[in-house]
Amino acid sequence: MADWIAIDGSCGEGGGQILRTSVALSLVTGKPFRIEHIRASRKKPGLLRQHLTAVRAAAAIGQARVTGAELGSTALTFEPATIRGGDYKLAVGTAGSATLVFQTILPALLVAREPSRLTLEGGTHNPNAPPFDFLATTFLPVLRGMGATVRVALEAHGFYPAGGGRFVAEIEPCAGLGGLSFGDRGSSRVHARAVVASLPPTIAKRELSMVRERLGVDRSVCHIERVNSSVGPGNALMIVMEGEAVTEVVTGFGVKGVSAEKVASDACDEAARYLAANVPVGIHLADQLLIPMALGRGGTFRTLTPTAHTTTNAEVIRRFLDVSIALEQESDDVWQVRIASHRPERAS
Repeated sequence: MADWIAIDGSCGEGGGQILRTSVALSLVTGKPFRIEHIRASRKKPGLLRQHLTAVRAAAAIGQARVTGAELGSTALTFEPATIRGGDYKLAVGTAGSATLVFQTILPALLVAREPSRLTLEGGTHNPNAPPFDFLATTFLPVLRGMGATVRVALEAHGFYPAGGGRFVAEIEPCAGLGGLSFGDRGSSRVHARAVVASLPPTIAKRELSMVRERLGVDRSVCHIERVNSSVGPGNALMIVMEGEAVTEVVTGFGVKGVSAEKVASDACDEAARYLAANVPVGIHLADQLLIPMALGRGGTFRTLTPTAHTTTNAEVIRRFLDVSIALEQESDDVWQVRIASHRPERAS
């Protein structure tokens, strides 16, 4: 077994992504790790339910030996063995993000010998996590372009704080992910959708009115979706920007005490910044592409100024993989990310 990798969970942005990236790459490479100071920069440090679900799911898939897998734990060891695909049901048990659990274990299931079917329950539309629509419309299509075969279907919306969402994912084994190269975005088609569950549709109308005003989007491509499959109330505004290579989704989430106009205006700010830069990859996708590119054939893409999530993710990836990740500034808010990688041989 390879030497243990020591990870400081307080480094960089100091959040749960450090743990998720470590778990994902430990599974794929077979390298065990120890992590301390888990989520040290958060108001409630340590493992929350969604992080614990991801660790336990990864342990089952990788037949791993784990210590410290308890709610509130700030230290954990993870020693994987053999990856095993199959049929897994994973329930967060709260409104914690089921999509982040999915992204944690996906790289391992792509290199498993057998196909997998996942049923994930929890939050599907949460602030500070990729909503299901982002997975389905933005992240997974790029992975398919790299050679992955992953299908997802939403069965029930899960909004914060009630949760109760559910989606199904089917993953086929992948011989190896290819590289990618995204330069300019090219022309974009913008449309918007406002989702409301157990809330007045006027909220959605006000959000879409702001989108039309701020982004010049035609009324004919702005739609309201009323959801009946949600356990609790919720609202999400999704601005979809279809480029020639990537379809980006910017999401604003309704929050009690925050006006519909404010929710929509903030989402429009992010969308306008992305459109003005003429880059194909948004700030969240940039972060999420690092692992598959590092495990695959690398490549390049242009994006906005990297977030602390992205730079921290790059540092953690370098701890597990012999890979070059270069982030180079082109102009005020445009950067190029270059990854040179060789697919790792998994430790026996």
